[in-house]
Amino acid sequence: MFENVVRLGCLSLNSPFIFSQGVCVTGYIHSFETLGTVDGPGIRFVVFMQGCPMRCKYCHNPDTWKLSVGKEYTAEEVAATALKYKSYINNGGVTVTGGEPLMQTDFVTELFSLLKAAGVHTALDTSGITFDINNVNKFESLLKYTDLVLLDIKHIDDQKHIALTGLSNKSVLNFARYLSDNGKDMWIRHVLVDGITDDDESLYKLKDFISGLKTVKKVEVLPYHSMGEVKYEKLGIPYQLKGAKPPEADRIANAKRILGI
Repeated sequence: MFENVVRLGCLSLNSPFIFSQGVCVTGYIHSFETLGTVDGPGIRFVVFMQGCPMRCKYCHNPDTWKLSVGKEYTAEEVAATALKYKSYINNGGVTVTGGEPLMQTDFVTELFSLLKAAGVHTALDTSGITFDINNVNKFESLLKYTDLVLLDIKHIDDQKHIALTGLSNKSVLNFARYLSDNGKDMWIRHVLVDGITDDDESLYKLKDFISGLKTVKKVEVLPYHSMGEVKYEKLGIPYQLKGAKPPEADRIANAKRILGI
């Protein structure tokens, strides 16, 4: 058991955590998934964060775009909630996703530090879109407590990435190189959208880029689906891929072949 410590009114008297910084960090959370099986190895407790600067045409969580909505939690509260499921996630861990979790880097850093102290595997599901190669201090602190990064490369071509997400992919690719150079394990994830991300030329370019990274442990092709479309209707947001269908089996197989899966 950990020693009980009270810190600036953030903790209950029977808190299982020790803190040394004396700072109460809170984060905006969209939701939790208690027994996730697709966001990292094993069975995982998944934390969906609020806030994302991108507007991906196929995004299935548009309700996470705004930052300061949802419920505000302390990192200790989220860690304590996750640890209730520790017996179930013993061969998995905790994944923080979004939204874009790097919008709330301080919160995720503190959360992961608590989880690592409790012996829990941590995974960060991110696009890396906020990474700044000229200011890496916050990222260094976070990655110290991160076991695995699930890096979503939306499109390898910068102009097509801008058309798809609204933003350049330069920070994304810089983040991938940074992870590789600093020995951080990663899974590369690529959403396959018919006519947008599934052309052979782009897939071969993506394969070449991945081949230059030293710490990629897995590459995943995630077929596009339209299950989030109903959320757009409820939010009054136009769905830009209306009518688009999931890729056919042969296109999925083709992407996997090119990417060496």
